[in-house]
Amino acid sequence: MSSWAIVIGAGPGLGAALAKRFAREGCHVALLARNAERLTSLQKQIVSAGGQATPFACDVTSKEDVDRAFGLMKEQFQQNRLEVAVYNTAAFSMSPFLSISPEKFESDWKTMTLGAFLCSQKIVDLMAKQNHGTLIFTGATASVRGSSGFASMASAKFGLRALSQSLSREFHPQGIHVAHVIIDGYIDTEQLNKTFGPGEPGTRLDTDAIANEFWNLHSQDRSTWTQELDLRPFSESF
Repeated sequence: MSSWAIVIGAGPGLGAALAKRFAREGCHVALLARNAERLTSLQKQIVSAGGQATPFACDVTSKEDVDRAFGLMKEQFQQNRLEVAVYNTAAFSMSPFLSISPEKFESDWKTMTLGAFLCSQKIVDLMAKQNHGTLIFTGATASVRGSSGFASMASAKFGLRALSQSLSREFHPQGIHVAHVIIDGYIDTEQLNKTFGPGEPGTRLDTDAIANEFWNLHSQDRSTWTQELDLRPFSESF
């Protein structure tokens, strides 16, 4: 039986690194994001490296869109085993509390929490039928600490962390490994370097190194499952 994987939030940076890592392990990767053009570009990169990937443009805040995308995936991969899925969608959001509009607060919650709920229901249903699979949520410093200026993002990320804990306790006994990864630091991306300039070597999280840790989580023996993992550069204070 062939294997497949899902990367939700398969944009540039970590999403792309995760998709490429899973493809190197032999998984046919389903790529989900709103930007169809970026998905097609990533698909071409994976295929040119000898892997397999299929793009599915999807707005994860819309139940109708999630239903449609997962319906298409089920049709394509119905004979394959879903190995691993990652919910990697986020929205960096920093602003003074009194300037946050209700619309912005709701938008952040939809992107980081509601979307995770909608996608997780589909993913867990697929994995429960095979008594196997790993579901990983990408967290952040804001998942465990509501810092000044991060009220909106932290509220959403706290909710995502709580969702991961609840799903872990409910579905670990059914053979589904649910994990939450706290990314505590800046990820070394092209966009970050454009904004802040290049950092000192090793002081920003490398996307390929993060992707390796995600795959390691999936590869764990069920007698030693990790529910939450902290990743940070050696230089990061905590």
